[in-house]
Amino acid sequence: MKGRFAPSPSGRMHLGNVYTALLSRLSAYSQGGSWLLRIEDLDPQRSRYEHARMIEDDLDWLGLAWDEGGLDDRGDAGPYSQSRRSDIYEAFLERLTATGRTYPCRCTRAEIMATQAPHQSDGRVIYGGHCRPRRLGGNAVETESDSRKAAVRLCVTDEDICFVDGVKGPQSFNLTREVGDFILRRADGAWAYQLAVVVDDALMGVTEVLRGDDLLLSAAQQIYLYRLLGFEAPRFVHVPLVCNEEGRRLSKRDAPMGMSYLRQHHTAEEVLGMAAFRVGIIREEQPLSFSELLELVSTEQSADGLFRSSGAK
Repeated sequence: MKGRFAPSPSGRMHLGNVYTALLSRLSAYSQGGSWLLRIEDLDPQRSRYEHARMIEDDLDWLGLAWDEGGLDDRGDAGPYSQSRRSDIYEAFLERLTATGRTYPCRCTRAEIMATQAPHQSDGRVIYGGHCRPRRLGGNAVETESDSRKAAVRLCVTDEDICFVDGVKGPQSFNLTREVGDFILRRADGAWAYQLAVVVDDALMGVTEVLRGDDLLLSAAQQIYLYRLLGFEAPRFVHVPLVCNEEGRRLSKRDAPMGMSYLRQHHTAEEVLGMAAFRVGIIREEQPLSFSELLELVSTEQSADGLFRSSGAK
């Protein structure tokens, strides 16, 4: 069994990140497994090496050391930073292209927004298939109007993707109705999250993906990719997000919950206790080390029970 924590180095961690990291490591260790750290720095405009170093330093300070991965590539499946894995993604994109289910797309976000209403209340837009060729598998014909660089999209099928989530229970998503054909590589050459995370988790041997429930729909897209690439999908566990006093998910704007403030005003055990209280492992906020929390989880409840009762506050 192998769990993982895969932060994006776009800023300093906050209590919500600590909460996810803690739960992931507790789940892995309570099942006798290992824990991997991967740096998801796909976006060159937002990702910073110094932020990745701060993430590692904060995890060390909290006592949440990783068994594999990190910037120093501890393990045999590296590199463990996505910005250094482009050749690997290129090889798997070629495998997907060989299936005949990919095609170039030159639609801008503004054009997609203009032709498709946002889905539900989260602003998510379903791609309507404007660039999808009438017959998949053929070479796209370049014309003078095709001067813009193209993204690469993956054609989805009109079927229900079903799985059982560790917190949310049975799930079913129809990618045609709820997502549309999704991007594998952006027009600027940057790799899309969905392809990179599937390739990385598969090659790194990750068997459990624990993350925030804002990524629940992504699990269906990723399961679709796992099938096309011939990989076995991991177990998915989507936990509630930690929110601020206004009920909004934590962000870098919530300074008192950021690691810079927390390290100045609290001990590592106090911060872990804050996170554990929000998970529901403990009923009252109190300082506890990771080993003490692991003992509580191992002796009082199974990991599945912990997930079912978790509710971020």
